[in-house]
Amino acid sequence: MLKIRLRRMGSRQDPFYRVVVSESESTPRGRFVEALGTYDPGYEPAKIHIDVAKADAWIKKGAHASETVRSLIDRARRVQA
Repeated sequence: MLKIRLRRMGSRQDPFYRVVVSESESTPRGRFVEALGTYDPGYEPAKIHIDVAKADAWIKKGAHASETVRSLIDRARRVQA
């Protein structure tokens, strides 16, 4: 099963995240199918760059988004509107 989740990147003191589509059996740091965007909580307000159209396409194909990613996609939709 495919899952849309966050993949932690950056250093210990300055993390940022990539929103990726990956197999649910693989680890979050493992291989991924496609990168959909980034999330950087180190700014006020946090920087969110997600390709909402690609995320919706993956969800229609059966991928399940995590709770955090679902809320980030909703926030990205509000910014684009």
